[in-house]
Amino acid sequence: MPEAEYRIEDLAHHSGTTVRTIRAYQDRGLLPKPERRGRANVYRDTHLARLRQIGGLLDRGYTLASIKELLDAWATGRGLGGVLGLVAEIDGPWSDEEPGRITRAELDERFGGTQDDEAVADAVGLGILVPLPSSPGGFLVPSPRELAVAAELHAAGVPLRAISGHLRELRTQVEHIASRFLDFTTEHVFQQFLGHPPTDEEATEAASLVRRLRPLAQQTVDAELARAMRTLATRHLHQHLETWAPEAAPSDSTEVGREPTTERMTPPTENQQPAMEQVTLPAATVGSVRALVGSGNVAAFITAAAEREVQARVMDGLLPRP
Repeated sequence: MPEAEYRIEDLAHHSGTTVRTIRAYQDRGLLPKPERRGRANVYRDTHLARLRQIGGLLDRGYTLASIKELLDAWATGRGLGGVLGLVAEIDGPWSDEEPGRITRAELDERFGGTQDDEAVADAVGLGILVPLPSSPGGFLVPSPRELAVAAELHAAGVPLRAISGHLRELRTQVEHIASRFLDFTTEHVFQQFLGHPPTDEEATEAASLVRRLRPLAQQTVDAELARAMRTLATRHLHQHLETWAPEAAPSDSTEVGREPTTERMTPPTENQQPAMEQVTLPAATVGSVRALVGSGNVAAFITAAAEREVQARVMDGLLPRP
């Protein structure tokens, strides 16, 4: 079966590009020159395959200069199959989560039933929602889990602006973690592949390592996040309990300190601190005192009142009975 032949206009149509772009690729050396047949240029399937390779690499964020280096390596026999496999491995999904879709009506209902165009625009800017040109009013949701988290936070009372602001801050911190993990693995694992154009075998080996190490970053972050959340949440709870303690009545009684009396009622000397003893009082009594004199003066008030009562009874004992 003879190989297909294309005029430049046909090649542009089949590759999804333009005649001008094809000529620019030829000028840069990215595309082999066509066969000259009379006054016409003839392109073949090899040209079409190369254009599709270039388009795929551009979609992955590669520049024309870096694509030229890859293609030159291929042309000199160093192999491109392994390199493209490595590119595909790194560019592939780093999560098993499947994207979803949602309409604007479903989105509004999920977030309380009210329209908020600014919040939607913010979500689009963050990449949480991707408008679908083929479906007006519809959105691609790259991470349904992330959208679900936002919906739960909003239902719990968190404003949408606060959620998007928190996500921006979180992304900065997570990108720092990802950068450190890449630096770490580059230094200790992938250094052997750097400093020279990789062979096809080296690129294939590197792609295999990426596949093995890919889940480690998420597993490590998950474990450390769980540990940090447990530690910090416990610490926050203890801090709040200490804050609430003067105002709360956790049981039917509250302990307050008072100075014990001795047999001789000997007052403490200037350098002698009075000993303290815990006495259990009804919570209602402590609450009434707190309302009267404030939280900071409860112990002092009860101590003074108790001492006054003791002194009054001593005085009563000294008075002659009628």
